[in-house]
Amino acid sequence: MDWTEQVDAYCERLGPDYWAEPINALTNLAFVIAAAILWPRVRGLPLGQALCVVLAVIGVGSWLFHTHANRLTGLMDVLPILGYILLYIYTANRAYWGLRVWPALALTALFIPYAAATVPLFAMIPGLGSSAAYAPVPLLILIYAWLLRHRLPQVARGLAIGALILIASLTFRTLDEPLCDAIPFGTHFMWHILNAVMLGWMIEVYRRHMLAGQGARR
Repeated sequence: MDWTEQVDAYCERLGPDYWAEPINALTNLAFVIAAAILWPRVRGLPLGQALCVVLAVIGVGSWLFHTHANRLTGLMDVLPILGYILLYIYTANRAYWGLRVWPALALTALFIPYAAATVPLFAMIPGLGSSAAYAPVPLLILIYAWLLRHRLPQVARGLAIGALILIASLTFRTLDEPLCDAIPFGTHFMWHILNAVMLGWMIEVYRRHMLAGQGARR
């Protein structure tokens, strides 16, 4: 595989130049801004701080992909997102369910077979395209919200809000190519902005839970 092979996956990109996707590139600052806002708010919460670091890295990886746009930077784009997902699941297992390290890790690892089983199902939905790879995430968040609705109603409500924001974000990601003729710069940039809001909100849900003294683990 040629890791330097150019990738043209979004409406805004019209060539191989560094600034071929200026809006998609610059809106990645939203991830860094969200991380910077939340960083002082999660002081004393190691998992919250780790989530902030990964949130900022998501912005850097996506910036690299939307400027260099090749297979290698594509990997730099998706790996931090996967890292955030796994870290948040682990955080939820520790803080919301009170699990110890190894049970929390084991339950977190189940995300891999869960995604492997559900992504092909979402891929069968017409028009969803590459967004099918992300679709299992809001579903999982809603599952957690439903399971926590009696145990931790405030957390469950917060998770449900996060899932709805992510669904809206995925909608803009999915519509990028279909609406390209009507919106020449595409809608992918809204995926960045809403994702930054959503990922930051998920950290805030965790912070509020811990601040209330309900978190069994940090």
